[in-house]
Amino acid sequence: MKLEIVNKNENKTMDRFEVAFRTEHVGEPSPNRDAVRTALAGAMGVQKERVIVSNMASNYGTGISDGNAHVYGSPDSAKKHEKNYKLVRNGLAEKKAKKPKTVATKKKAR
Repeated sequence: MKLEIVNKNENKTMDRFEVAFRTEHVGEPSPNRDAVRTALAGAMGVQKERVIVSNMASNYGTGISDGNAHVYGSPDSAKKHEKNYKLVRNGLAEKKAKKPKTVATKKKAR
């Protein structure tokens, strides 16, 4: 897998870099999120725990995937700003248990 950073913007307010990337994986399956996080961490020179892959989509039949990621200043900053489901997808948090639904009482029709 070959990774190319297409665009990189700094967002000082959120303590992160917003990165657009492209991976080439001709003759291979689409890369998983963990492999892309590792490659991005190496390209940016940061720890893997600071990288959150937001989305990634493969272009059918081309062996190319495009996506977006956030590279935070620290793992704590990532946990503070990202939603829980993105942290779960990237292996930085555990899935929260859903609250049991309460049964609503029906009102009598008059």
